[in-house]
Amino acid sequence: MHLASIRVITEDVARLVEFYERVTRTAAVWSNEDFAEITAGSDGSAGAGTLAIGSTRTVPLFAPGSAEAGANRSAIVEFLVDDVDALHTALAGHGTEFVNEPTTMPWGNRSLLLRDPDGNLVNLFTPVTPAAKAKFGR
Repeated sequence: MHLASIRVITEDVARLVEFYERVTRTAAVWSNEDFAEITAGSDGSAGAGTLAIGSTRTVPLFAPGSAEAGANRSAIVEFLVDDVDALHTALAGHGTEFVNEPTTMPWGNRSLLLRDPDGNLVNLFTPVTPAAKAKFGR
């Protein structure tokens, strides 16, 4: 089995894509106005993953009412970044809703928790301890 992507459903695909492009500094690949993907780590680095962003108009294709935009309160989308403090500075002033300031966690990552425009939690983190750096090949 291979995890292909995590998909976020939204009422406004363009708005969410713009947010994640700014956060990841990666251009989205659009299939159509209702679906786009951002592949982080596409340069061949470890941990490549795809964040898919789909319109609420796509939900009935799977099962009507099965997903609801902006209703998540249990999942966190996480991105390994080179410098979480620099990214915090870069995102400030863009209407970003920060949940916390960059904080070094007990497991060795420096993390910044924020919300995307639909209210989904996003964790940006940089390994800072030797063990965390080793885990992520940094």
